Amino acid sequence: MSDSTTTPRVGVIGLGAMGLGTATALHERGLPVVGCDIAESACRAFERVGGRCAGSPDELAAECDVVLTIVVNAEQVERVLFGERGLVDRFKPGGLLIQCATVAPSLAKRLAERLAAHGIEMLDAPISGGAAKARSGKLSVMASGRETAFAKAGPVLDAMAASVYRLGDAPGVGSSMKLVNQLLAGVHIAAAAEAMALGIRMGLDPQTVFDVITHSAGNSWMFENRVPHILAGDYTPLSAVDIFVKDLNIVHETGRELAMTTPIAASALQQFTAAKGAGFGREDDAAVIKVYQRLGGIALPEAANDGGV
Repeated sequence: MSDSTTTPRVGVIGLGAMGLGTATALHERGLPVVGCDIAESACRAFERVGGRCAGSPDELAAECDVVLTIVVNAEQVERVLFGERGLVDRFKPGGLLIQCATVAPSLAKRLAERLAAHGIEMLDAPISGGAAKARSGKLSVMASGRETAFAKAGPVLDAMAASVYRLGDAPGVGSSMKLVNQLLAGVHIAAAAEAMALGIRMGLDPQTVFDVITHSAGNSWMFENRVPHILAGDYTPLSAVDIFVKDLNIVHETGRELAMTTPIAASALQQFTAAKGAGFGREDDAAVIKVYQRLGGIALPEAANDGGV
């Protein structure tokens, strides 16, 4: 349970699939929540479930005690924190930022230092679990920061997560753990796509491949979760190809900083980069299989045609 005895006013910047689900879960658990997103459609989606949106990060920060950033990349984090009408302009000293976006560990450390200069504490707290677990308040949070940050974050973490891993007392450790997760996630998705492509190329029925592998030692969480997208021919983005181009690039850059090679992650990165280059960047990350469709001439399952009357 939380260490705090008060109910914080919470802001969520970034109302994409994960952010909207998290904001909704917090709202349904009785926390006062304000959202913010550059896309009006995202704000309208939050308002339809009873939420409220601010027009800019600084407007949101002015009325919140705790703010979560659930945006796409480091550039967006920089913009919403320190850009024009950024959070630091009006977030009161003593406020807490829960930084959930996937960024390099070195950047997480720098962000915490810059925020501290404004009297703002930061919890380095990347999240995992997907849109469904965000919506149900059952995310996995990989967090690091001072004890005071965990205490302030307590009611929020209680409402949004099934598991909170306290990994250390300094920002950067949470982001390091998230990179390990993203390396595995990206590799597993790319491997699942390659395995399905091979099976299809050999003439196996795609559904049968799925049924057998999900009951065999070759299964993985990503195979079981993403291959149904391929079987349905539905590449509506839940987590896009572009996300893994970004995240596996961070893995690559961090490995270079540490003088450590990551050849398996690099191979997966090449497949996602090829998918992006072929125009599939904004499709679901399972669309990495379309690289094999183009190169190997395999026939992928097509989306069902509901027809019409």
